[in-house]
Amino acid sequence: MKFERQSLTDQQLKDFYKALLLPRQIEEKMLVYLRQGKISKWFSGYGQEAISVGTALAMDPEEYMLTMHRNLGVFTTRNVPLDRLFAQFQGKERGFTNGRDRSFHFGSKEHNIVGMISHLGPQLGIADGIGLGELFDDTGRCALVFTGDGGASEGDFHEALNVAAVWDLPVIFVIENNQWGLSTPSQEQFRFKQFIDKGIGYGMEARQVDGNNLLEVYHEVQSIRKEIKKKPRPFLLECITFRMRGHEEASGTKYYPEGLQDKWKPKDPVDSFEAFVLKEKLFTAEELEGLKKNFKDEVSKAFEVAMAEPSISFSEDRELEQRFATHDPTPVKPGSETEDVRFVDAISDGLREAMRRHNDLVLMGQDISDYGGVFKVTQGFMEEFGKDRVRNTPLCESAIVGAALGLSVKGKKTMMEMQFADFASSGFNQIVNNLAKIHWRWGQNADVVVRMPTGAGVGAGPFHSQSNEAWFFHTPGLNIVYPAFPEDAKGLLLAAFDDPNPYLFFEHKYLYRSLTGPVPKGYYTTEVGKANVLREGTDATIITYGLGVHWALKAVEARNESIEIIDLRSLQPLDMDTIEQSVKKTSKALVLHEDSMTGGIGGEIAARIGEHCFEWLDAPIMRCASLDTPIPFAEELEQNFLANARLDEVLNRLLSY
Repeated sequence: MKFERQSLTDQQLKDFYKALLLPRQIEEKMLVYLRQGKISKWFSGYGQEAISVGTALAMDPEEYMLTMHRNLGVFTTRNVPLDRLFAQFQGKERGFTNGRDRSFHFGSKEHNIVGMISHLGPQLGIADGIGLGELFDDTGRCALVFTGDGGASEGDFHEALNVAAVWDLPVIFVIENNQWGLSTPSQEQFRFKQFIDKGIGYGMEARQVDGNNLLEVYHEVQSIRKEIKKKPRPFLLECITFRMRGHEEASGTKYYPEGLQDKWKPKDPVDSFEAFVLKEKLFTAEELEGLKKNFKDEVSKAFEVAMAEPSISFSEDRELEQRFATHDPTPVKPGSETEDVRFVDAISDGLREAMRRHNDLVLMGQDISDYGGVFKVTQGFMEEFGKDRVRNTPLCESAIVGAALGLSVKGKKTMMEMQFADFASSGFNQIVNNLAKIHWRWGQNADVVVRMPTGAGVGAGPFHSQSNEAWFFHTPGLNIVYPAFPEDAKGLLLAAFDDPNPYLFFEHKYLYRSLTGPVPKGYYTTEVGKANVLREGTDATIITYGLGVHWALKAVEARNESIEIIDLRSLQPLDMDTIEQSVKKTSKALVLHEDSMTGGIGGEIAARIGEHCFEWLDAPIMRCASLDTPIPFAEELEQNFLANARLDEVLNRLLSY
């Protein structure tokens, strides 16, 4: 292996060797601790250290790096304290996730590191958002994100590279091509010869280096960074290496063909660079032995410090509170001047007010810029706020939700418009595993609002009409808002933008242009988590939201009974206090929603009423929901699919019980 020192000084080369040696010493110690049961799992980067260390040495400490399983060298090179690192591996409180996640599934804002989740690909989209943030701030910096050759098979890889190329984002995509995805060899993962061949397809420059050669990795990343500084754009960097140990230790390496590890052993990055520094007379053999002993002692001491810390104590209040970043909202009351506007225009007005109030707010979505979006919510926004802040996106929901999170990492606010709520399934992983969990895991907030045009009643069929709020209702860490009136739509949207936590904002398409109501002019907020009692009554309570509110109002207007109607307005947080007070007063409850019956939100509300209001009930809690089928297209089928077709019947049964 040939090492080109170029302009590096002797002292730099000595420091480089130390940086390379430390993660290897940790690796060897962790394997011992794993066998002793002192840590529960270990993902080894043994034999791949040159990639992590070389890239970390080349990047500016202010530049973000997004890591994977085998990037221990990034953490050590960025001087993450070893005792905290080991506390993380042991699930101790001084770790970065307070015992909530393991190994390298964490980030550190202090060290500008964003850690992975187990799904491998989503961090690529986050890197796009960080790169976009660097462009907005005109820093000249870039982001560097790792993926393995196996993880590059995921759709997130394609989406993230495509977005980065289209937007000329300053992101270095590093592929650690270690020949294997767990037990699956490369020839069963892909059929192209090498990853750099993909560069031309994305319209980006691609380069390949020997990933076991520390200096080759370092010089290439340095070169790419200089080019990005002159002209921001993405690069694909393929690092050829080999995973000497198992995907994780429990899986072993018995599936490797005999002799394969022996073939790669002479290319060991630590041994090779050690031979180089000895040849260059930078160290004597005795000095190297002393250095190794010192590192071993340092690692052992730091590990014992972490081991001596008490086991983490459980606090239910803390676990619940830390799902979200701290937010103490300051309500802004509406003014007295109102105007009658359509539901869709109230949302547009709220969005415009938010853009004016928050200069760092970026809007992203398909066709939202020049075209104004398929529902024209952002019509005219590009002219007022510019194309940088009102950004058309490729059709790649996962990468754009990820990019929104990346912008949050850079301290910015983002709105991502799902063209239809149905399409959130293509970004589902990012929403439920990144947006929802990231603050609870390691304290990084997700200042993202995802707008979700939803619902049936417009003859749009099974892929443009789904009520999918229950998909997300089950996931802790998300706020879910679902207004039924123009005034609430504007006020709740503005409240969502004020909050530094993730929101899903459901907007019923049927109401967009069919419903008009008075809306206060200017800026105001509506309290999230507070239901609205639209109609007071004593005979029964209907609990509903969205279009169901209007079904309920119409159903009771011609009846003689005294029926109370609660518009939930937000589903997470859920205002159970208002629900319980009403049910204790009326003693009969009907939960109505447009979503299908089975697994719908109504089941959870009914369960809570049964648990907390049982002794006040004079009838079984009833639910009225849509059929347990996909949503049909034909008008006659759709009308009879919807819950409204059965509302009178269910209400009669409740009242006559």
